[in-house]
Amino acid sequence: MIAAQLIPTPIGPLSLLSREGVLVAAGFTADPKEMYARLTPALQAEGLEVVDDLGAASEAVRAYLAGDLHALDAIPVSQPGSPTRKRLHEALREVKAGTTVSYAELAERAGLPKTAARAAGSACAQNLIAPFVPCHRVLPSSGGYGGYYYGVPVKEWLLAHESGGITYP
Repeated sequence: MIAAQLIPTPIGPLSLLSREGVLVAAGFTADPKEMYARLTPALQAEGLEVVDDLGAASEAVRAYLAGDLHALDAIPVSQPGSPTRKRLHEALREVKAGTTVSYAELAERAGLPKTAARAAGSACAQNLIAPFVPCHRVLPSSGGYGGYYYGVPVKEWLLAHESGGITYP
């Protein structure tokens, strides 16, 4: 069974989906079913149950919002993808809060050639576990914020929060 919890945040509700203590999806949506629909058919076959508390994952979100910007790093995550995509997602988790990288830099950190920037962009676009796999920390080298699955204002808020520009009680 996939367990889901909805957590209020200053930028809207965050849906967390967990299987046996490992996050399989997270995203800024008020309906956990939106995240559930993005899971593999095998995971969807397990069913979805909304719960009051996912424990460590929900505690990490509250700590992150309170200023412990590394709290999300300790939560185990699992998402599907090719070996290349998995390397890119692992490299994303190593980008520290308060810093950003370009798509080319992300590819390089994953041990891929700089020409793999397009693959890095695809890995960000297909990321199922935001902000735990922090694709919001990747910016285009041409400037600006680029896109974000949950909208650029959410990306801007996350980056401002991590740079100390926003405090949340």
